[in-house]
Amino acid sequence: MKAEPAKKVEFIRSAEKLKAQLANIEKDKSGLLYNRKSDFRVEYRILEDLERSMTVSRKTEKAKILQQLSKIQNNVKRLQQQLKDVKPTPEFVDKLKEMMEETENAINAFKEEQRQIYEQLLKEEKATINELNLFERKVELWALGSLTTEKVLKLPSARVTVDKTLENHLPKEVVEFERFLQQTGGRQGGWDDYDHQNFLKVRTKYRGRLSYMDKALQYLGGRTKEDIEQHDKWYQEFLILHERKKESIKKWKEKQQEEKERNLKEKEKSEKMLKQKWRQHEEAQKQKAEEERKRKQAAVEAWKKQKATAFAMEQASQLKLEEREKRQEKERQCHVKLLLERNTLQKKVKEELEKLEIEKREEAEKEEGKKIAAEKISRFQERDLHKLELRVLQKQAKEIEEQEKEKKLAKLREKVEIQVTRDRSELHKATKGWEERRKEMAPAASEPLLRVTHRAVPAWRGGL
Repeated sequence: MKAEPAKKVEFIRSAEKLKAQLANIEKDKSGLLYNRKSDFRVEYRILEDLERSMTVSRKTEKAKILQQLSKIQNNVKRLQQQLKDVKPTPEFVDKLKEMMEETENAINAFKEEQRQIYEQLLKEEKATINELNLFERKVELWALGSLTTEKVLKLPSARVTVDKTLENHLPKEVVEFERFLQQTGGRQGGWDDYDHQNFLKVRTKYRGRLSYMDKALQYLGGRTKEDIEQHDKWYQEFLILHERKKESIKKWKEKQQEEKERNLKEKEKSEKMLKQKWRQHEEAQKQKAEEERKRKQAAVEAWKKQKATAFAMEQASQLKLEEREKRQEKERQCHVKLLLERNTLQKKVKEELEKLEIEKREEAEKEEGKKIAAEKISRFQERDLHKLELRVLQKQAKEIEEQEKEKKLAKLREKVEIQVTRDRSELHKATKGWEERRKEMAPAASEPLLRVTHRAVPAWRGGL
């Protein structure tokens, strides 16, 4: 269980490393393919078209894989959702079994499809590596000026021929190696590919010890021990000559590199001289441009002075015109101000007259009101005096009537002797007369005359 996280971390690190390598390769490839200044621009266009088609193919394949993974993920989620609410019924079990089989089939189909794709990619990778090795060998021979490269690559076991005209142009070690191959039957010493590969396997396994001879006889049934010894001697000489050839090619490449660096230095020197000449030319052009600029600047300055003089004259005339317009505007404003003041004064006088008329009219209305009020007051006073006299007469008549009634009662008392016993409880009781009087009393239909509201109260009744 502890090894699983470590494997995951290692896998993620490997994926990140491969991703970074892929990004660098893509960057280098884009720099080569899409460089418009390249000498092989025409040939690279074919690679650009191939790159576009492969990019579209990768995107399509990626979308297809994501769709399949999304489908598998949805099936797994549905299965997990069903497992949250388990029902002990045969139908539910069959449904779960069907969903599990469907999910498992989808996963297996996806894995099988990916496995086939990876196997195909591995085959293509091996074929591509072989082709690259082939082209690398071809380029090496091109660099050495060999004209027999195609024959060597197409027929590895065939005899190699060296053109006499190229011996003077090739290194001595390369000529010896090619002549050795020509004389001994090619790169496999005259043996077929199967026997030679088995010989190499056994020799590599036993690291060239003599004891491998007996073991090699078991793998090489059609070969004798003398053949194997002879082939071993040939192979040792082949390795020596091949190593010399590699050293010679390495020295030749170093020489080419030195020559290339020398040519590069000469080229840089010539470029430096060209740059110096170009810099001198630029300096001359700059000086000429500076003189032209100064001449144009002087012409511009003269034109500016002329424009400034014309502008000053125009400004002076404009100022005179503005001053005249300002003076006219000021006169017009003064005239308008006088008209406004006169209109304001007339309006003010008119308002004062109207105000006086209103005050006179209000004063007349007040006098008229006072006169009407005096008449009403006198009329009210007469009415109140009449009412007061009537009340006094009524009071006098009532007093006279009371006196007459007392006289009658006195005469009756003289005629009748009244004996009344004292009853203290009768003191707190209402008399028969008072009870009868209370029965006869009714709520007033209207307020008393004295409480009737009046429009005005006489001055002589103000304190009553």
